[in-house]
Amino acid sequence: MAALGTIFRGIGRFLDRFRKVLHFVFLMMFFMIIIGVLSPAPAPTIASGSALHLDLRGPLVDQLSGDPVQRALDELTGNGVPETLTRDVVRVIRQARDDARIKVLVLDVQSLAGGGLTKLQLVAAALDDFKASGKKIVAYGDFYAQSQYLLASHADEVYLHPSGFVFMDGFGRFRTYYKDAIDKLSIDWNVFKVGEFKSFVEPYMRNDMSPEDRASSIVWLNQLWDALRTGIVTARGLEPGTLQSYANNIRALVEQSDGDLARPALEMGLVDELWTRDRFNKYMTVMVGKDAETKKYRRIGFSEYLASISRNDKQPDGDQVGVVVASGQILDGDHPPGVIGGDSLAELLQQARENKDLKALVLYIDSPGGSKFASEVIQRELLLWKESGRPLVTVMSSVAASGGYWLAMDGDEIWASPTTITGSIGIGGYIPTFQRSLARLGINVDGVGTTAMSGAARIDRELSDDVKTIMQKAMEHGYRQFITSVATGRNMSVEQVDKVARGRVWSGQDAQERGLVDRMGTLDDAIASAANLAGLGDDYDVNYVERKLSVEESIAMMFSSRMQAFGDQIAVRSARVTLGDFIRSIRFLNLDEQLAQVTALNDPMHLYLHCFCTLR
Repeated sequence: MAALGTIFRGIGRFLDRFRKVLHFVFLMMFFMIIIGVLSPAPAPTIASGSALHLDLRGPLVDQLSGDPVQRALDELTGNGVPETLTRDVVRVIRQARDDARIKVLVLDVQSLAGGGLTKLQLVAAALDDFKASGKKIVAYGDFYAQSQYLLASHADEVYLHPSGFVFMDGFGRFRTYYKDAIDKLSIDWNVFKVGEFKSFVEPYMRNDMSPEDRASSIVWLNQLWDALRTGIVTARGLEPGTLQSYANNIRALVEQSDGDLARPALEMGLVDELWTRDRFNKYMTVMVGKDAETKKYRRIGFSEYLASISRNDKQPDGDQVGVVVASGQILDGDHPPGVIGGDSLAELLQQARENKDLKALVLYIDSPGGSKFASEVIQRELLLWKESGRPLVTVMSSVAASGGYWLAMDGDEIWASPTTITGSIGIGGYIPTFQRSLARLGINVDGVGTTAMSGAARIDRELSDDVKTIMQKAMEHGYRQFITSVATGRNMSVEQVDKVARGRVWSGQDAQERGLVDRMGTLDDAIASAANLAGLGDDYDVNYVERKLSVEESIAMMFSSRMQAFGDQIAVRSARVTLGDFIRSIRFLNLDEQLAQVTALNDPMHLYLHCFCTLR
């Protein structure tokens, strides 16, 4: 027995030492990773005459979603939805335009997933500036969806795979309506709203689009479609009606080509040649040469190039114009980037207000709205900024409607783009109750209370007339508050505002004509105007005001940046967006997204400033 005990003790000591060695090895590996992340990466070598491979992934956004740690984990594991920051794309294109080492830009939009017409137009304008410098842009794709082709059309040469397709579907606004389903499930969906055009609550009241919503929606949808068509036909030098004819007659065109999906795009001038991938790669190799290591044409990827030009970025100092990005649905409480949290954005605005180096503030809005209460919390911080005597300029990105317009209305200047979706000045809400559904299952609720409001908030009881009256009156009060605030900020009468409000959505151009917007232009234009209002001249820095990161988040951001650049080097890419993806998205995405938005809404009083009018 003593010998057996000695053997087991020996095994135990061995396992203990082995465990300690493993701990040491893992600890050393961890420290090596941290040191590697924190150490400055060597600058990539860019040979003269190289191509910039502009590979865009996911939707274009004004703000990356989620916290840095989660983004780093998603980058490492390949999970999550990739996103591309619009201002990063514009910056890279502008830098490459003036970089003598870059000979040509190769536009790869196969993983691009839209992002809003205004953002796409910003990138398209940067591409046009690149071409104006005398450098060439070449686009290649296996398949082009509408948003992808919009950018590709600005290339000097557009190539499509012989088995590919250019898919142009225009713009549409379709929603899922639940009235019959709600009735069959015996749900009482109590709806309250002000404004005949305030349509976001209609799916719970109707089985189809209301005449008011249909009439107003087609106006701004046509304006956006006209802008997209004009941009493409101008860039490609096509006849004005070419794109409309292609989209409307694609069935006949495919029948004429005996089912060849790529041939109509070539014959109508949408693309220049139908080339296989190897043919395109040979063409590029002749143009820029072959890389000795990768054996591919000589190039640097988007993320790697962005990392290289960001190495020498300096912290803003002296007089500054602050920029705060408000992107996503407006929700009550504290939320990560990509969602506008009432508390989190208010805290960010307070941080900006307390920075005395900021002489002007620009609020950049990309939001369809959301919680009224959260919008008011944010508005209070904006008004406190104005009380400090410094200029406030608000800028609308792709969409700044309903609650998004609430955030914009107090600006000393309101900027938008012609294709911005805005307006929707109205209010709505709903409270579903399920007492009839439960009764069908044999579940009933009964009891007593000390006041008329006892049990009023229960979703398993019928909503009382008192609560219904309170909710509708709150809606009417909220609407008057909204249009009165707009009237004050825009120097209009309440009656004038009411005529252009009532929940109606406008394009940026129409909103300007109706007094809801001051000027047309980009974020850069608005920043320059804010600096002018503050009397800064040309001597100022731009400071993007963002939440202060923890040590862990800072390391995660550096790690994510390294992983993206490394992915460029080894040609790791996210999955390409295919025709099948788009067909599936047409059928399912609208419902999933609509339900996700609805279930996320969390206003404490069930009062919502929302338009549900975002387009991809």
